Amino acid sequence: MMPRKFGEIAFTPEVQAAQSQRGSRQTYEKYIANGPANDIITPKIAEFINQLDGFYLGTVSSNGYPYIQFRGGAPGFLKVLDEKTLGFADFSGNVQYITVGNLSGNDKAFLFLMDYRHRQRIKIWGRAEYIEGDSALIEQLRVPDYPAEVERAIIFHVEATSENCPQHIPIRYSETEVATMMAPLQARIVQLEQQLANLN
Repeated sequence: MMPRKFGEIAFTPEVQAAQSQRGSRQTYEKYIANGPANDIITPKIAEFINQLDGFYLGTVSSNGYPYIQFRGGAPGFLKVLDEKTLGFADFSGNVQYITVGNLSGNDKAFLFLMDYRHRQRIKIWGRAEYIEGDSALIEQLRVPDYPAEVERAIIFHVEATSENCPQHIPIRYSETEVATMMAPLQARIVQLEQQLANLN
């Protein structure tokens, strides 16, 4: 079933016109009408979020252009505060402050969560705010033993979620994942080299 809240946000009149012209509007209209709201962070989505070490954050500038930025950190740095709220510590970066500036004028925001290894992605629409000077909130969002300096907190209020099919997602592994997969092979190589040395 197509998530209802996603359709209400994403299927603008212009999108609906494009769907009608291309023959998919009737199908989507039925799916949206009968679909679940999908406007909360479910335990399944929370589990997905907890293992991420990065995501893409989209905001909108006052001149109408979208801005997408990658945010990375230790797994779990994007935190589920409750079923309608996510938060993360905003680390110091290139000091352009485009996201902060955009959120000052338009709080509409978008999270694109991607797990290349398992070919899974989740889209989340909502509204975001940045909070500076709240040391208790920053401590709640801080990742232990992660050395980056925290400048502010960003809180994301969830309005809709959508999980996508894996079609066209390439499988990619992080350096840590590759190292984990290679460790038993490297240990076996060392063992075999020792056995060869003992034969000589």
